[in-house]
Amino acid sequence: MIFQPAIIALLLASALCVLALAASAPFALEVIRRWDITSGSERQLQLERRTYLFSTLLTFVLALLFVFNAEKMSGMFVGAMCAVGTLNVNAFGFPALNAKIAVFFLAAMWLAINHVDSRARDYPLVRIKYALLLALAPLLLASGWVELQYFLGLKADVITSCCGSLFSEGSPTLAAEASSLPPLPAMWLFYGSLGAAIAAAAWHGYGGGRSRAPVRPELVEGQATSTSSGQASTALSPNGPGWAERSSGYALAAASLVAFAATIAGILSFVSLYIYEHPNHHCPFCILKPEYGYQGYWLYVPLFGATAAGLAAGAIQPFARIASLRDIVPGFSRNLAAIAANGFALTAVIATAMIWQSRLILLEH
Repeated sequence: MIFQPAIIALLLASALCVLALAASAPFALEVIRRWDITSGSERQLQLERRTYLFSTLLTFVLALLFVFNAEKMSGMFVGAMCAVGTLNVNAFGFPALNAKIAVFFLAAMWLAINHVDSRARDYPLVRIKYALLLALAPLLLASGWVELQYFLGLKADVITSCCGSLFSEGSPTLAAEASSLPPLPAMWLFYGSLGAAIAAAAWHGYGGGRSRAPVRPELVEGQATSTSSGQASTALSPNGPGWAERSSGYALAAASLVAFAATIAGILSFVSLYIYEHPNHHCPFCILKPEYGYQGYWLYVPLFGATAAGLAAGAIQPFARIASLRDIVPGFSRNLAAIAANGFALTAVIATAMIWQSRLILLEH
């Protein structure tokens, strides 16, 4: 099974990501130890040039691509009617998928931090972002290992289970618990969480009240001084975003995470039923199939994009008061908030349209 072209392509992609991070690890350690923006030495100039190259090595490992591949292989297994059957062939299928999702969101947050740092004149987050890259490398390695174990364990003669057994009410799984939510409470949770995320994004987009931190006299002079070792410090800006504005960014990240989980639960409990026009079909993967018009992609793409943007907005807030980032972080954060708000709103609108055109009646008027 491992010699299937789709499997080889995915394993090669994961291997290339791991190798790229492994190759960047020595450079990251060198940056953490020797970066000095105030220096004009040849070594510093080489480090600055190489940061542009290594900063592009971290790319998204898209979870949806993994699901698409699993869907295409569903016909290879007895009992597999969709991606659920394929992922359920062995114990590593769903952990591999969850690991891909986690790496996707962590990569989004790292790329946001890298973006704001690259726009600053003094690159104040170079050490921080490469330390985070070193922390992310083992996670990506673990994700690749789980994926490899999953593909190595694929056996064409294994009789796997279909999505009905996994998402049925009697199944002792978290997915089954979400599927068994009554339609009305699930709808309140679904639209309530999306509405809260949109409101948090709108509030942050308008600056969280546009509060500014009070001026601290000791920071007015020498905002970007050098330390005794000649390394540039990241002084706090006296005019940086205030507590309320930064807190609204953290609130957006938290609301985005809650909305992501609640939306997945909503898709399991009632949205999928309206798409299938069947009161007992809760699978979140069959909606990706051509017989249902690939409608799942219309839900998942804006949901994943909005969640990534919301989490990224929260990830850059700790650096909002650094002098060289005081005008960069708020502007970029508002752009991320706009992406999150539009993505969550689009998810709600698309789900509502799917419900509206369905012939299934779950709620009695």
